[in-house]
Amino acid sequence: MNRKKLAIIVASSLMMSCTFPVQTNEQASQCNVEQLIETAPIAADGGELRFVDFTHVARNCKDAVVHIKTELTKRTPLYENFFGMIINKGVQDQTYTAFGSGVVIEEDGYIITNNHVVQDAERITVTMNDKRTFSAKLVGNDPSTDLALIKIEAVGLQRIPWGNSDGAEVGEWVLAIGNPFNLTSTVTAGIISAKARYMDIIENTNGMESPIESFIQTDAAVNSGNSGGAMVDAEGKLIGIITAIASGNGYYTGYSFAIPSNLAHKVALDLKKYGYVQRAYLGVSIAEVDSRLAEYKGLKEIKGVYIGRVLKNGAAYNAGLRDGDIILAINGVATNSYAELMEEMGKYSPGDEIVLTYDRNSTEHQAKARLLNLHGNTTVQKKERSETFDMYGAKFAIPTVESLHKMNLKYGVEVVNTGRSFLSSIGVRSGFIITSVDGKPMRTQADIDKIRTMSGKLMIEGYYKGENRKYYYILEV
Repeated sequence: MNRKKLAIIVASSLMMSCTFPVQTNEQASQCNVEQLIETAPIAADGGELRFVDFTHVARNCKDAVVHIKTELTKRTPLYENFFGMIINKGVQDQTYTAFGSGVVIEEDGYIITNNHVVQDAERITVTMNDKRTFSAKLVGNDPSTDLALIKIEAVGLQRIPWGNSDGAEVGEWVLAIGNPFNLTSTVTAGIISAKARYMDIIENTNGMESPIESFIQTDAAVNSGNSGGAMVDAEGKLIGIITAIASGNGYYTGYSFAIPSNLAHKVALDLKKYGYVQRAYLGVSIAEVDSRLAEYKGLKEIKGVYIGRVLKNGAAYNAGLRDGDIILAINGVATNSYAELMEEMGKYSPGDEIVLTYDRNSTEHQAKARLLNLHGNTTVQKKERSETFDMYGAKFAIPTVESLHKMNLKYGVEVVNTGRSFLSSIGVRSGFIITSVDGKPMRTQADIDKIRTMSGKLMIEGYYKGENRKYYYILEV
């Protein structure tokens, strides 16, 4: 780009802070462009400032961002009050539809998106930017990071290459690409406003596994339907998956947030290979270091995360860390907040070895830690569901001991899909764990089959993840 073109771009688009005499509109229209050329801004290192051109990035990336439509059918009972008597008038099917975005990460049809876009969906339809449509299947999901992986049967798709979110800097220009308002791919631009933002917006769905929130914040305009879309840098590399906006009404109000690509990449690889994320744990309870804690501990600087408790035989304990130590970095990456620590841990798997930098009594130390899973070992974890079976037009599964333990349950049978069964007609949703029917424990397929022999008004008792006990009532099966 020549100096003259650069000067015009910078003067008109970047609005550099120069002082000019007050001019009338007529005088302003006669501005001497040559004067601007002579005062074109110079970078601190002596080189000219370069204007960021996103046209090639948008051209190369927009076809890799897709529109996602999800559908969920619920059967609701219809009742009529006839002189004080409640009469069942049958059921009504109602279809619920939701929309979002996704990013093609592999040419053979693997697409990453937000978990909240596809969770509980019975049908997933993907529309490409060229308006081709495909049915998609859910490969796996991870509520703790609000990420999911879906697959369509296609080849030769345009994809967005993974970037390094660790290298992204505050003030760096980025593009947000998605499908707000059910449009084809829409591109907006902004800068990275902050990193490692904790928003407390991801629900703790199983009561045990802490959500990982360490978002990249941007001022790029993002609206309803952008969820699951792409945040790309000036080189056209994926550095984040758009997940939320700072708004109570679903419309852009100034800031939006994205899941860092390094975390999303690890989750996507695990979901593809195992159908379940292999999450690593240090085995510590932590708190952020603030001024009061720093004063109490006699710290010279306010940095790191304080270990309130080290679990015996956990990864940190085995590495020699103890209560009161302060973790400063993981593999050289500073961890000055809860969000930063969780983001770093989210990139590793059980069995990985990391170097912990920590402070003990104002002296810095380093230790190697071999990470473990939630069960204290390095065994690969599979999807938390064992055998499935069909009955009454619905699909059931016997949950694993681990999944029941996370819900503080000793037994139960999971409703995988209600289909058009009597369960759907009374409002039961997928994911419901039936613990008893009419007071009789439900542990096996044989127990569910016994419902056929029951008569009269039956009470179904059970739980959804993260919710209190719930009851449903039926008159007959």
